[in-house]
Amino acid sequence: MLIGIVRPVESKTATVQAEELDEIQDLLAAQTPPGWELASAPVAMAKKDTVLTAEGTIVRRDGVEEIEADDMAALEAKVPEGYRLLSVRTV
Repeated sequence: MLIGIVRPVESKTATVQAEELDEIQDLLAAQTPPGWELASAPVAMAKKDTVLTAEGTIVRRDGVEEIEADDMAALEAKVPEGYRLLSVRTV
């Protein structure tokens, strides 16, 4: 028997502007719902400007579930649409 751990695969982006990196982080944190986390936030500054612009990628990290099957092919077939198989263990 195999047990697989699956999690939803979902992401969104948020673009924010501020004059300091701390403000950028605060603005992105305010747009990050519970169960999600900020995966990346590259920052750019236009020439002759003091405003920073960041496009944050926010990814879902909650919704973890277990699925069971007798073999790997059956386990992979049970992964719901929009989910990713994270790990597999044998029981």
